[in-house]
Amino acid sequence: MSIKEIKDLRKQVLEEVLEIYPEKAQKNRRQHLAVKDDECAGCAVKSNSKTVPGIMTARGCAYAGAKGVVWGPVKDVVHISHGPVGCGYYSWGNRRNLAEGEIGVDNFVPFLFTSDFQENDIIYGGDKKLEKIIREVVGLFPNAKGVSVLSECPVGLIGDDIESVARRMSQELELPVIPVRCEGFRGISQSLGHHIANDAIRDYLLGKGPGREVGPYDIGIIGDYNIGGDAWASKKLLEEIGLKVVNIWTGDSTVEMLQNGHLVKLILIHCTRSMNYIVSHIEKTHGTPWLEFNFFGPTKIKESLLKIAAQFDESIMEKAQQVIEKYEAQMAKVIESYRPRLAGKKVMLYIGGLRPRHMIGSYEDLGMEVIGTGYEFAHSEDYERTIPDLKDGTLIYDDVSAYEMEEFATKLKPDLVGSGIKEKYVFEKMGLPFRQMHSWDYSGPYQGYEGFPIFAQDMDMAINSPTWKLIDPPWKK
Repeated sequence: MSIKEIKDLRKQVLEEVLEIYPEKAQKNRRQHLAVKDDECAGCAVKSNSKTVPGIMTARGCAYAGAKGVVWGPVKDVVHISHGPVGCGYYSWGNRRNLAEGEIGVDNFVPFLFTSDFQENDIIYGGDKKLEKIIREVVGLFPNAKGVSVLSECPVGLIGDDIESVARRMSQELELPVIPVRCEGFRGISQSLGHHIANDAIRDYLLGKGPGREVGPYDIGIIGDYNIGGDAWASKKLLEEIGLKVVNIWTGDSTVEMLQNGHLVKLILIHCTRSMNYIVSHIEKTHGTPWLEFNFFGPTKIKESLLKIAAQFDESIMEKAQQVIEKYEAQMAKVIESYRPRLAGKKVMLYIGGLRPRHMIGSYEDLGMEVIGTGYEFAHSEDYERTIPDLKDGTLIYDDVSAYEMEEFATKLKPDLVGSGIKEKYVFEKMGLPFRQMHSWDYSGPYQGYEGFPIFAQDMDMAINSPTWKLIDPPWKK
């Protein structure tokens, strides 16, 4: 098919999917869907707006953004989910944020702490209970460097003053107790939770630590949550070109790292959606520059390494070129091995954070084509950055509903869907290969030269597994 025929077909698919909606809902959803064309007319996808009730979105809430993304991976802090047990339980360890350290001594990431709100707490308030829990948890884990209090919906609805509790407990226990006012009903998605969490780091930790001397090659990584060891793979690669990674936010991170995050020569930001707020503040307040990077797939790794090295002296640039040359042959072997099995395969992505655009290069390095991509909780700048990386005819969808995603898959017949856990079993039951691309489906890392061979192997196993021959997708029936 020609590019024009592909674009026309996908525009037709888009219209067919919209037909089922009543007029008002159809008008609303049309603004969130587009097909990229030559001049990108109609690519101004509306985003960061309220979900239409009843359309079954896949978004998370502000609590999920604050606890599950930003605060949860800080390893030497005890994180209390303040409210009923359900939210804390759901957010318990599901993002696979790996962290070094002895569990229960200086690493509390695998634990779940909750105030387990009951009916009495809703009626009479949970402040006294929270104080008791904070004292108890610090007594049980004396090596904890701080306590975060992450409020769930009922806490905001009844008006509990977690800030005053945190202030009293911080003075009494002589360690940071950080209130994070992230009730799930706040905002329209988990994106506000990221912002709230950033603000809590800014107000309670940043610049309030012991300080440190800044070396000429000291850098920090912000917005990498070490899913499946991603941050470790990136750190290894950056140190191989002569830089020194002294901070990671918030994968495998500590209170001291958050306190000293501004004390580096350069901040590298991985997930701009969740952490652009804090790097902008650091640059404005402390003058520390920041740079976005992408370590998914050899093409983007090379681009990013050269861009990073250009911020330093010739010795770093020389080492970066040597490292790229060293790994190019290895990556060529990976591509030579997997490309014949994956070339031409079509992929539909629907993920959060930065992955709908950052991962396009990884698939293209293997000869695969991303035919549809979109974000759960993007802002307009996310689409502005994504669209230039897309081929003409690519379907673009924001806050896609369960119905839309299933219909797009049925009509466009992708060879692979990459999305989250809520979508995984729907598509597998449809007979479609699927990868859980929020937490790498129990695999990883996917970043860096260490991660790309794992990524290629996982995509090959997903698509070429003989099990799919036992299930017919809907379009073959």
